[in-house]
Amino acid sequence: MGVDAVEPSSILSFSSAFSYGVASMAMVFVNKAVIMQYVHSMTLLTLQQVATALFIHFGQVLGMSKRKDLSMATAKKLLPVSIFYNANVAFALASLQGINIPMYIAIKRITPLAVLVSGFLRGKGKPPTQVSLSVVCTALGVLVAALGDFSFDLYGYSMALTSVFFQTMYLILVEKSGADDGLSSMELMFYNSILSIPFLFFIIIATGEFPHSLVVLSEKTASVSFTVILLISLVMGIVLNYTMFWCTLVNSALTTTIVGVLKGVGSTTLGFVVLGGVKVHALNVTGLVINTFGGVWYSYAKYTQKKKMPRKIAPDEESHPHK
Repeated sequence: MGVDAVEPSSILSFSSAFSYGVASMAMVFVNKAVIMQYVHSMTLLTLQQVATALFIHFGQVLGMSKRKDLSMATAKKLLPVSIFYNANVAFALASLQGINIPMYIAIKRITPLAVLVSGFLRGKGKPPTQVSLSVVCTALGVLVAALGDFSFDLYGYSMALTSVFFQTMYLILVEKSGADDGLSSMELMFYNSILSIPFLFFIIIATGEFPHSLVVLSEKTASVSFTVILLISLVMGIVLNYTMFWCTLVNSALTTTIVGVLKGVGSTTLGFVVLGGVKVHALNVTGLVINTFGGVWYSYAKYTQKKKMPRKIAPDEESHPHK
C-alpha cells in the first residue's frame, strides 16, 4: 500500500482530503471539551498515542490490517517526524487552555504561510502573487482579531504559534518520509506512536505531570460524561492521525494545509456558539472575517495554480519533487 509514482485518482484525493478535514474539525472541539475538564494535556496526548499503537497492533493480530515488520533503520529516519508531530500536538493542546476556538483556528491558518516560506527557503521559488497576497491577508486577519480579543492570553497565543512551526516541519517531513520509504498511512501511524510513547513518558515524568495526572484522571472517570468524551478523544486521535497521513501521502503537505484552512471556516463559526469562552467584539469578528477570507482566497489561488500546470508536473509546488 506504499506510495508510488502513479498519480492518485480525483476520488481518492478528494476522499482523503475530505476525511482529514472532518476529522480535524471534530478533534478541535473534542480536545477543547476534554481540556476544559482535564488540564493535563501531555498525559492526554500520551493516552492517545498508546491507544493508536494498541489499535494498530491488535488490528494486525486480528488480520484487519497489514504492515511491514518494524525496521530500526526506518525508525531512525522517522524519529524527527515523531518529534515534530508530538511537539505540534502538545503545543496545540496547551494553547487550547488559554485561547478560544475561533482564535485558535485563526492562528493555525498561518500554517500555509509557514509552508510557503519553508518551500521558498528550500529553493522552491517565489509563489504566485495571488498566493502571496492571500497568506498576507490571512496573517493580517490574525493580527486584527488579536487586537480585538478581550480574552487575550499571551501564553495561549505563544503555544499556538509554536504549534504552527512544528506542524509545518511535521507535514513536510511526513510527505518526504512516506514517499522515500514507500510506507502506508497505517505504517507511518504505527512508527509515530511507537516512537512517541517513550518520549512522552519521559516528558510527563520530567514535568511532574505524572503520577498526579493519573490520580486526577481516575477521579474524573467517575463521571460518565467525562469518560465518554475521553473515549471519543482517544478514538478521534486515531482517526485524525490516519487521515492526516493519508491526505499528505496521497496529495501533499501543502494540500493538507489547504484542507486545514477550509475546515477552519466551519470550526470558526461553530466556535462562537459551542463550548463558550468567546467574548464577541467588532474588531475581533472583523479580524476573523479577514482571516477566513484570506484562507479561502489562498485555497482558490492554489486550486487555479494547479489547474494551469501541465498534468505530468507535480500537483502543486509543495508536492513530491523526488518522484
